[in-house]
Amino acid sequence: MQPFVYQSPATRVIFGAGTLARLPDEVARLGARRALVLCTPEQRDGAERVAALLGQRAAGIFDRAAMHVPIESARAAREEARRLDADCAVAIGGGSTTGLGKAIALDSGLPIIAVPTTYAGSEMTPIYGLTEGGVKRTGRDERVRPKSVIYDPELTLSLPLAMTVASAFNAIAHAAEGLYAPDVNPVIALMAEEGIRASAAALLPLRSDPRDIDARADALYGAWLCGTVLGAITMGLHHKLCHTLGGSFNLPHAEVHAVVLPHALAYNAPAAPDAMARMARPLGVADAARGVFDLALALGAPTSLAAIGMPGDGLDRAADLAVQNQYPNPRPLERTALRALLQRAFEGAAPAA
Repeated sequence: MQPFVYQSPATRVIFGAGTLARLPDEVARLGARRALVLCTPEQRDGAERVAALLGQRAAGIFDRAAMHVPIESARAAREEARRLDADCAVAIGGGSTTGLGKAIALDSGLPIIAVPTTYAGSEMTPIYGLTEGGVKRTGRDERVRPKSVIYDPELTLSLPLAMTVASAFNAIAHAAEGLYAPDVNPVIALMAEEGIRASAAALLPLRSDPRDIDARADALYGAWLCGTVLGAITMGLHHKLCHTLGGSFNLPHAEVHAVVLPHALAYNAPAAPDAMARMARPLGVADAARGVFDLALALGAPTSLAAIGMPGDGLDRAADLAVQNQYPNPRPLERTALRALLQRAFEGAAPAA
């Protein structure tokens, strides 16, 4: 048994169909009286439902959450929270909305309640990201960790299948990278394996019936576990590369994770064989990288950076950015090898070490 450190996370989790109804109690539990509801423009209807549920405790709605949390959106949301004298925020949506809530909390310490409608998992982490001048900056701060998370699978029933699949791959990526993180511990490793299993197992039933509430619950359960893993470990190549690609080239977050994951796993496989074996086991495959790639193909998930908007002339810049700041990773970051990885991901080729 290797030495390890484990610290239990501080987030309160309410899980189950219909649990959105418990939101007013969670706001009251914080001692809050004026909650600012956050959402993207596309999810305004859900935010209005939340505001109606909160009644007099709703201070207003800010509906300008955007992918990768542009600094301009963060500043506008912070100002709106101050203007409305909000004493908490409720973020309903995916990672973009949760990220906006974190940006408010980072500046003001305002407590956040997250109501996820995708499988992003960021609601379980103290990780934040802000994009300014085409560069995404990430960090960790316990002030941004949501105080409560309400996981209601009924809120995910309308999530389109393509986004469902990409978002679930995003979740799997959190757990996969957690298995080879330098600070992994036995509890987190168990969560990672179970999170991969639950997320992957939910996808085939959802392909047949996207409104299968039991499969939706399994996927959300997997997202909770995978998000918890992400919040407990040091990120490596996969997440750093996805943040670089997403923030610098404005690529869709979940889809970037789906495309990059098998290639990042193949890059690290020679240096992390035990982690790869633990990843392959819940997927029922012999090779983790190839298994993830084949699962993406079977489910119609994106497998090419070109298909999701990556410009071919940006690959060299992406490789340069990826090696600028060194970070823990099983295999050293080699610019030539990373450029080849990006080329394969751009073309949609099978992963290779």
